[in-house]
Amino acid sequence: MGAVRIIVLAVAAVAAIGLALMVRNMAAGHRPPPAPVAAPAPVEKPMAQVLVAKRDLPVGTRIASGDVGWQPWPIDALNASFITDGSAPVAAPQPKSAAGKAAKAVETAAAQVISGDPAKALDGAVVREPILSGEPVTERKIVRGGEGGYMAVVLQPGMRAMALPVTVETGAGGFILPGDRVDVLQNKRIEGSGGGSNQDTVSNVIMRNLRVLAIDQTTEPEKNARAVVGATATLEVPAADEAVVAKAKSQGDLVLALRSYADAGGPSGRGVPENTRVRVWRAGQASDSTVAQ
Repeated sequence: MGAVRIIVLAVAAVAAIGLALMVRNMAAGHRPPPAPVAAPAPVEKPMAQVLVAKRDLPVGTRIASGDVGWQPWPIDALNASFITDGSAPVAAPQPKSAAGKAAKAVETAAAQVISGDPAKALDGAVVREPILSGEPVTERKIVRGGEGGYMAVVLQPGMRAMALPVTVETGAGGFILPGDRVDVLQNKRIEGSGGGSNQDTVSNVIMRNLRVLAIDQTTEPEKNARAVVGATATLEVPAADEAVVAKAKSQGDLVLALRSYADAGGPSGRGVPENTRVRVWRAGQASDSTVAQ
């Protein structure tokens, strides 16, 4: 084989290799781009309906319509102390998984099922600890009528709860209901001016415009109730006047006078001072007169 032939074969081989590389590069240039990898669809978390405060509720607030409402809440962030409507969707989680624990929390909270208007379910409840707007309502932060600590929460600062005996006659015929305002009068018998067995009766207004906290153990009148007959009325008395009420209770009969709603905004506290009998001696003669302290 001559040198010329060897050179020709080498050139042909190099050209074939170059042509093959060129064809491969051209084919790669026309190849369609790889299909994009689809992102996994976001998993929708199951939600529960949780009872939350619609505004800031300070201590002593009596919950009313519009103060609380339902709000969606993720099940994995649910606490067993939250109040739910019991209808949270749970997709059959494994018992030992985190979702399973959340489902157990929902099941526990669902024992406190509330249907319809949540304010009706909390009718008469009073805030025991502050609840911020958007914060879930828990049983620990509220107290209902008849539960321990209710009266201490209902009392305004600087006020005391005192119980007085009442009858139908001394309690305005039973028309005094919790939440009404009353005056407290005292009827006291004193020795008459003629001496002997003669006795006079002195009536004094001991306290004015006191709020009625309860009649017996009834702290909230039933719907459409017009009268509550009981043996004891619990009144909200200023701390500075509790001794006055206690003294009046031991000295005579007490009567509650129902005040009009138009007069409920007046001052609350001590009424007319108690009258005192004074014996005056003039020219050796004694005479009794009544003066106000």
